[in-house]
Amino acid sequence: MTLSVEELRSKAAELRAKGLNTQQIADELSVSQTTVQWLSSEGVESPPDDVRIGWRTIGARATRIEAIGLILADIIDEELAGNVDTIVGISLNGIAFAQSLAGHIDADFAIYRSVDEDGSGHLSNKYGNVAGRDVAVIDDVLSTGSTMRRTIEALRSEGANVCLCMVLVNKTERNEIEGVPLRGLIRAVNV
Repeated sequence: MTLSVEELRSKAAELRAKGLNTQQIADELSVSQTTVQWLSSEGVESPPDDVRIGWRTIGARATRIEAIGLILADIIDEELAGNVDTIVGISLNGIAFAQSLAGHIDADFAIYRSVDEDGSGHLSNKYGNVAGRDVAVIDDVLSTGSTMRRTIEALRSEGANVCLCMVLVNKTERNEIEGVPLRGLIRAVNV
């Protein structure tokens, strides 16, 4: 569904009224946090350089998520010869793809919760272990790289060896982040 700027502003305000923070609104609208801040401000003339990524057509059906999981499994095989112990999904939008991928390659599954605007987050202790393990990280969209960077730092602090980061859409020119190879199924950059 295509939304106008005014519709995005209205949706951002509605989500803010429900108690969501900037990070959570960015996840819901599939835009960067900078764009959410711009949508929430008054009188700022020029919009940030951003592209809204809508992937509801994929997310609405489990079979489509599974198909993406197979593609991600092929990338793991290509990049790492399948040598990954744990797949880490970044909440909220990386979880379904990470779980599917983990199932396809018979790896453990873990979740990194990136929930706070201040850059904090944490690894859920209800899922797979990352300490001393080779891990791959999955998210839906890479806008600035800040969420992925924080995730890599948190995983390393837990003793993980982060081998690969993957996203559905990479909105940057980056091919690595924090020294870790970065693969996007699609690259969406301005020309």
